[in-house]
Amino acid sequence: MTSLASTIAEEIKPIGHSSIPAKVGLALALAALADWLFYGQRIGLSLTLFAIALAGVSALFNHAVLDLRRAMIGSAVLAAGLAPAIEELNTLSFLILAASLAIALLLVTNAEATGLTDRVRALRNFVLLGPFRFFLDAPQAFNASELTRGIARWLLPAALSTVFVALFAAANPVIEQWVSLLNPKIILEYVSVPRVLFWIVMLALVWPFIHVRWRRRKIGATAQTDVAEPPPLPPFVSPEFLSPSTILRSLILFNLLFAAQSILDGIYLWGHVALPDNLTYASYAHRGAYPLIATALLAAAFVLVAMRPGGPAEKSKVIRPLVYLWVGQNVLLVASSILRLDLYVGIYMLTYWRIAAFIWMGLVAMGLILIVARIVLDRSNEWLVGVNLIALAVVLYGCSLVNFGAFIANYNVAHSREASGNGVQIDINYLLTLGPQALPAIDKAIMLRPGNPETCLVSRRDRLVEQQRQDMAWRSWGFRNWRLQRRLDAQTTNQPAG
Repeated sequence: MTSLASTIAEEIKPIGHSSIPAKVGLALALAALADWLFYGQRIGLSLTLFAIALAGVSALFNHAVLDLRRAMIGSAVLAAGLAPAIEELNTLSFLILAASLAIALLLVTNAEATGLTDRVRALRNFVLLGPFRFFLDAPQAFNASELTRGIARWLLPAALSTVFVALFAAANPVIEQWVSLLNPKIILEYVSVPRVLFWIVMLALVWPFIHVRWRRRKIGATAQTDVAEPPPLPPFVSPEFLSPSTILRSLILFNLLFAAQSILDGIYLWGHVALPDNLTYASYAHRGAYPLIATALLAAAFVLVAMRPGGPAEKSKVIRPLVYLWVGQNVLLVASSILRLDLYVGIYMLTYWRIAAFIWMGLVAMGLILIVARIVLDRSNEWLVGVNLIALAVVLYGCSLVNFGAFIANYNVAHSREASGNGVQIDINYLLTLGPQALPAIDKAIMLRPGNPETCLVSRRDRLVEQQRQDMAWRSWGFRNWRLQRRLDAQTTNQPAG
């Protein structure tokens, strides 16, 4: 467990505890949490939850100065301070909780303060000066070099995440409704002067716990500032567009986005839960198939580039599991796309393009699985391309032996409203475009329709029969045409005379 934690810490090193932008980001996240828990709400257990979150973030950014013994003592002090607030939140329990947070932070992060006087002085300065430090420290987040590094690390994850959200919105009307709520006018309705002031106060209060600095008096010297923080990270090397840090951020965001889509599919597509108003299963199924395949292809391209052989991310013990998880979600996405298309075909029948889509989706799923095989087996991209070409050749060879015209015609007739009582009516005009191979199904469809067939329909059928007769000449002869002719002859023989 310790080894895994150290590995993760190494992987996310660029956003470590000494990064002011990361600290400002977490401070904003805590302010947002406080807004959700406190603003316009009655406060009780929510204060305890916020205190725990604040303590966790503080430990995250100051873990390098933690000592097991002092950490245990600080945790005990914090737990003791939480107990009265959990019992009942009142003025006294609030003051006890605030004091326990400050004392726990002092005990854990300020090992230099050993005497009672030093600790009292440190706590006094923390309470009086700490809330004003955010406005002095936060501008460091906009240091030019630091800002450039932050943009470089988040540019690719943010850009691709935006593309994925757009594809999911095109594929999923539920996500489209969520995205439509991101209207600036709607957001501005929640912004007010009191709320802005609330955020400023919360940022000022949480910042001293995140960016910890203690004032202490050294022997033989006047009081001065001492930063109880670990040494800074090594000088930054020019950022790589696909560095392990960037890939890690991307995979975390992508897995979260794909999980949201998969959960929605699990609820509405696989679980058959009632859709929101104005949405039908047909529209939900039809809109999703092709954008989701585009999403899976884009995901596959990213994995190939990010996990290139010999690249810095290929051997990462953190990135590889995230890649496997993401590829697995993409395979599930393809499976959902196949189910969507199957549902749509069940309503609107089969066509050549829909069969091609089924085959294409299967190839995409196979390609994703082969990408994982390449990573696990440590093979080259040339191996991956070769195996995919072999799979494509096998599929195309198999397709060359399938009578798709007859298959589509027979399927559409068998699943039509006239034959099964469900689905749509037989589209004989489409069947007639499938060529002579659809003749048996066309004859069956004509029999299922009440009344005598229309003259134009009979004429078009006769043209297909003539085309089949011409195909039986020795120069155009084919085994498939021969089998069809035998079937038509048998059908004519079995028809009653008269």
